[in-house]
Amino acid sequence: MGFDGDDFLNCAVLVESNYSADKTLETILSIEKKLGRARSEKKDYTSRPIDIDILFFNDEFIENENLIVPHPRLQNRKFVLQPLVDISPDFQHPKLDKSLMELSEETNDESELIKQSKWLRNPVLDYDISKFRYIAIEGNIGAGKTSLATQIASDFNAKLVLERFKENPFLPKFYKEPDRFAFPLEMSFLADRYQQLLDDLTQYDLFKENVIGDYDGYKSLIFAKITLQEEEYILYKKLFDLMHKELPNPDVYVYLYQNTERLLENIKNRGRDFEQEIEAEYLQKINKGYMEFIRNQQSDKIKIIDISEMDFVNNRQDYISVLKEILN
Repeated sequence: MGFDGDDFLNCAVLVESNYSADKTLETILSIEKKLGRARSEKKDYTSRPIDIDILFFNDEFIENENLIVPHPRLQNRKFVLQPLVDISPDFQHPKLDKSLMELSEETNDESELIKQSKWLRNPVLDYDISKFRYIAIEGNIGAGKTSLATQIASDFNAKLVLERFKENPFLPKFYKEPDRFAFPLEMSFLADRYQQLLDDLTQYDLFKENVIGDYDGYKSLIFAKITLQEEEYILYKKLFDLMHKELPNPDVYVYLYQNTERLLENIKNRGRDFEQEIEAEYLQKINKGYMEFIRNQQSDKIKIIDISEMDFVNNRQDYISVLKEILN
């Protein structure tokens, strides 16, 4: 359209991402460059090996020197509208206030389209998660267990169970006065984790057969052994043993290991005020507690993954590598 050249293969893709629009655009330009796209200062249309456009970004209006969203000419291009209609015919154009189906029917573009029998496939779907009904992602403070659990649950349409640490009123107090608040902190975590796991793991969602959690019930025992006095721990363990009998064990238990320096860096970067005084010695005790627990469990269910040199949040290859270790 707009010049003489070879035919194009066109497609539309619906993407879910945590990226901002600017970060998404930056990533797209990087992909184009890797695939041999050399951008020219000329504004004329020309043939190119790859051209990726952001057509919509939710229902946002964006207009700057690098990006205009919604794409200002999509309603005039049948080769854009038809694959969009295939994906989501009822999606409303936020600026024109019409559905994609309406825009497709009204467009003046009379180009002839030939539908190809090609489908894009999410590569993570080549991995089989069905054999694991319940996956527990564990790790030290700041290891990235919540980020990983959230991403896996999103990719595989699994039920996500996240620890409700933000709702615990004793946590900020514990970091300031650990001796005074250790016991009420651990007791409140024990009660909350037990109730959450009991509710979420014994009542599987009919449409989400797999469950991904960012903690396992034994986390309570590991932390209590570090924070409590001996007499308190003995009492705590009696209560834990009584309660934990009712909870199912994970089909695979994943421990994300990161070195202490990286953990401290992650804790600093995520900026939770009550965590900023955490010391390296405390993190080392937690890691030691997990290692002692792991040594006493069935080894075939436990997978220790060293992610000290990985960034599975921002690097897709690292994420796929971790996923492969978990599911294979």
